Amino acid sequence: MGSFDILVLGGDGIGPEVTAEGVRALRAIGERFGHTFHFEEDLVGGCCIDAHGIALRDSTLEAARQADAVLFGAVGGIQWDNPNAAMRPEQGLLALRSGLELWANLRPVKPHPALLGSTPLKPEILRGVDLLVIRELTSGLYFGRPQERRVVNGRREAVDTMYYNEDEVRRIARLGFELARARRRKLASVDKANVLASSRLWREVVLEVRAEFSDVQFESVLVDSMTMHLIRRPADFDVVIAENMFGDILTDEAAVLAGSLGLLPSASLGTRRPDGTGRGLYEPIHGSAPDIAGRGIANPIGMLLCAALLLRHSCGLEKEAQALESAVESVIADGLRTADLAPSGGPSVSTRALSDAVLARLRA
Repeated sequence: MGSFDILVLGGDGIGPEVTAEGVRALRAIGERFGHTFHFEEDLVGGCCIDAHGIALRDSTLEAARQADAVLFGAVGGIQWDNPNAAMRPEQGLLALRSGLELWANLRPVKPHPALLGSTPLKPEILRGVDLLVIRELTSGLYFGRPQERRVVNGRREAVDTMYYNEDEVRRIARLGFELARARRRKLASVDKANVLASSRLWREVVLEVRAEFSDVQFESVLVDSMTMHLIRRPADFDVVIAENMFGDILTDEAAVLAGSLGLLPSASLGTRRPDGTGRGLYEPIHGSAPDIAGRGIANPIGMLLCAALLLRHSCGLEKEAQALESAVESVIADGLRTADLAPSGGPSVSTRALSDAVLARLRA
């Protein structure tokens, strides 16, 4: 049986609340299947700025490098929301992604049949939706240099640099085609090649990689068109690859398809071992939600599904991952809802109560 070291970085807002449920789920998996999970906790984001004056300490990054996986909550909050601050909570997450060389962010989107009425879209649009969006994670606008504010001739100005090299694009493209080949053999690549030089390089390299995957149906889609297609015909897409900022925006939009930001997990991965596993950072996409922090009403499903992705991609425990996902699906089918999904004025359960129900199904 396996033994795994997990670094837990709850962060800010509802982050610590939901990561606690992820830890409980992994412990339950260990009990049922005979694995051992060792957990170490540390600070990141705003709470780390308050305690240490920096969003991520070097010792924390080193602990992440030594761990098999990182379970991550969320960073940010109103008290740190000063655009002129020298240190911001988000810098901790960016430093982790860069320092761990996690260049691919996988965000699966598959609406549950019982939740088709929870979105503003018509149910017939959502039937059959099963997306995997792969976002390039360590380049583009978020990491390009120069990136600064300055004063020139008495006038404030700012610059961000959208940088990509062909190796960064090629590895994302190859991963996308490989995963598409294992799914429904369809891949869409998102860019803005009609305007941006970086997007023209992106498209050129993706087309080069495409030549190795003639069995995968392919299309290039401009990002502005993709924002419309995701709402009008999301079931037409299988795997979608996008650069850093485009992928960030599109995956938040795709959360509408599932019914709530609280439902969606993500896995940030780097280069894999021959068996397909490797270190990863697992983070629900919902953010820190400071307006509900401490109230015990956050939806834990995104984090529980992050734990399943951790089992699959970092531990190589496919059977265990499927068991946890099945337990989540069962609870949703039974009608349990946290406040974000409950009908207006309808009954809802707490973060802990929903997790308790999932763990009961898992243990059964």
